[in-house]
Amino acid sequence: MTATDSSDTAPDLIERPSKTQRKQQAHDLQDLGKALATLPAASLDALPLGDALRDALTEYQRIRAHEGKRRQLQLLGKLMRQVDADPLREAVAAFQLGPAGATLDLHRLERWRTDLVSDDASLTRWMNEHPETDLQHLRSLLRAARKEAGLPPEKRHGRAWREIFQFVKQHEHG
Repeated sequence: MTATDSSDTAPDLIERPSKTQRKQQAHDLQDLGKALATLPAASLDALPLGDALRDALTEYQRIRAHEGKRRQLQLLGKLMRQVDADPLREAVAAFQLGPAGATLDLHRLERWRTDLVSDDASLTRWMNEHPETDLQHLRSLLRAARKEAGLPPEKRHGRAWREIFQFVKQHEHG
């Protein structure tokens, strides 16, 4: 066999992460561990953490010395290599998004309501995304909202507008 034979070089072709990549992954896990330590205890309890990782997080929160925190963070990074980090990242992101996530959800529902009242093409989009919708009921709500929108401001009650919002909210979350 020659040195260029593919059977000799096949094990060498398996790419392992470089030292730089491994260090970056370790730092990312440490950053995630630091972010996890900021979560409230109730949120941490709901996460799939092992006992060792949970204890290390508790210890990290307790430590005040800079060097102690740094070393505990390294331990967190090491322990986190043994767990699936994706659900942990999602939990941190959801906590950091906090009330902004609810606001974004509210804006999305309001956009649906506005689009449905103003444009019939959005009704087709809605039905494609929510085929279980009671089309007859939705159309009656839209007719009432459009009729109400045509009234002078002092005679509008906003009831149909609110009912459409509740309808959209129920079908988006329900």
